[in-house]
Amino acid sequence: MPVQVFIAALAVSASIPILWWSLASNRTRSKAIDKGSQTSENVTNTRQLVLEKGAGQRVVAPAMRSVGARIVQVSPVGWTESLRRHLVLGGSRVDSYALERVFALKFVLGTVGFLLGFVALSGSTTTRRLALSLVLAVAGFMIPDAIAARRGRKRQEQIQLEMPDTLDQVTMSVEAGIGFEAALARTARTGEGPLAAEINRTLREIQLGIPRDEALRKMADRTDVSDLDSFVLAVVQSEEYGIPIGKVLRVQSDELRDKRRQRAEERALKIPVLLIFPLVFCIFPAMFIVLLGPAAISIMDTL
Repeated sequence: MPVQVFIAALAVSASIPILWWSLASNRTRSKAIDKGSQTSENVTNTRQLVLEKGAGQRVVAPAMRSVGARIVQVSPVGWTESLRRHLVLGGSRVDSYALERVFALKFVLGTVGFLLGFVALSGSTTTRRLALSLVLAVAGFMIPDAIAARRGRKRQEQIQLEMPDTLDQVTMSVEAGIGFEAALARTARTGEGPLAAEINRTLREIQLGIPRDEALRKMADRTDVSDLDSFVLAVVQSEEYGIPIGKVLRVQSDELRDKRRQRAEERALKIPVLLIFPLVFCIFPAMFIVLLGPAAISIMDTL
């Protein structure tokens, strides 16, 4: 077996547990630590508690976290902030550990792509092998950014789709005599999806002492959805100018329903344009073959 193939196989095999660690959503505490945290008398030997952890927690996780921290330090600030923003829009609670985990994943994918590119053209020239390796390395390094951006866009679209129905429920609850925060809590309790999760998080922040207008602005900043921004702005202005919240919610609810209908009509108008491509590249060639094929065969036989 060539040495390059052996090295590439070893790298791919070693990357599997690292990828699993990088994609894990949260760090889990060891059972021994959970038991020891209940009573201080049980925690007598820290070294034994550390040794009871798995090899991944003791070796792989700290090593990859160190690698991710180094990459974060040398990465451009704009690049890091862009990735952080995509993670926030995707619903992740971003901290230094989350960024280090993502950058460690980027490093692993880039390294694996470089090795695969170098092995794929083992019989070619060094220049071609190096060029392909660099292309695959850059592609592997950018894959987490593309996934985070796509996840953020899908979450924004889902929030925008849920806004009219959610606001209708809040409006009906407020008009029935329930307070605004109680109406939000009732709607979030009966709803599902990212918008309900954001409302629950906002209500917890209000319970912790954050002013309501500030908590609502934070929710709008985390989601970056135009409909939710207009809703938050209307609620904040109603508090500042003393406008009844029920009227504001009713106007916002009607406006969001109109926007949703307009977006649906816009998508429907785009369908004939999108159908041109399958017609030209898939249906028309098959029709030409069926209609002109026998005539072409007859002409060939005559000639």
